[in-house]
Amino acid sequence: MREKILSMLKEHKDEFISGEMISNKLGISRTAVWKHINNLREEGYEIESMPKNGYKLLNCPDVLTLEEVEEYLNTEFIGRNIYYFDTVDSTNIKAKELAMEVEEGTVVIAEEQTKGKGRLGRDWLSPKGKGIWMSIVLKPQLPPSEVAKLTLIGAAAVSKALEEIGIESYIKWPNDIIVQGKKICGILTEMSCELNMINYVIMGIGINVNLENKDFSKELVDKATSLKEIIGHSVDRKKLLGAILNHFEDLYIPFKNAGDISKVINISKEKSILIGKKIRIIQGETERTGKALDIDEEGRLIVEYEDGTVDSIFSGEVSIRGLKGYK
Repeated sequence: MREKILSMLKEHKDEFISGEMISNKLGISRTAVWKHINNLREEGYEIESMPKNGYKLLNCPDVLTLEEVEEYLNTEFIGRNIYYFDTVDSTNIKAKELAMEVEEGTVVIAEEQTKGKGRLGRDWLSPKGKGIWMSIVLKPQLPPSEVAKLTLIGAAAVSKALEEIGIESYIKWPNDIIVQGKKICGILTEMSCELNMINYVIMGIGINVNLENKDFSKELVDKATSLKEIIGHSVDRKKLLGAILNHFEDLYIPFKNAGDISKVINISKEKSILIGKKIRIIQGETERTGKALDIDEEGRLIVEYEDGTVDSIFSGEVSIRGLKGYK
């Protein structure tokens, strides 16, 4: 009932709708309407009330529920089911708990993570209400060997969404988004499979949206930043989230249906911050230096090592470091 009342208020936003009209349409008492209105106010919705006129929705809270994100979505299934939490240990952990029971495209999102993780087990700063901390549940009927390509799809989707709001970003193959030389987004893809069958894939995406420099530790402040610090004002998280999910579905469907990532590869090349640069390739205890030459049609990074040999690298195999930073 709460959802129906909120929907009616949104349909009549900036104009009054009487309690009697709500009561009659939904078949509940005026007292029940009043209680639901108060509950919405407690959730952060700014609702004006006036005798004889009724209720008017003035402002919606900055929360990433389906009710608040839905108006920005034009997807078929990605993001159409959102599990929203105020605080979780990790959206990836929560998504894995739900994955076998939910439909593909379900998004687990939280205002805060207490144990957010990036690649290689690194901690991921996730302060409350300042970022987009989410995990997407995917169930492609493809060989497990193809899963590494999904990270590229996620990175391309984020980059295209940032472009939509006027922010130029670069992709540090395969899973980081760089803006003005600093990291603003990381992607962690995890999989459950049996032999040649994928049970599910969880793609965790963390984006520093409205953090301030004071939110970063001394160790991170020179390496990471937020969209707010870059453009000087807060970014609409709901609009950005909608754009990311829209671009993700657009890029994911060709891959899911036919294994096609040609559009993703084009974006990855166009936005690459590594191609043409000297890099360090770290694999376990081994570290080598080379030059990033290209990204091939399978999404592998083509590297020329100092001894002149050329090799292709899968995204799950290594950690990549730039030798002279990013410009």
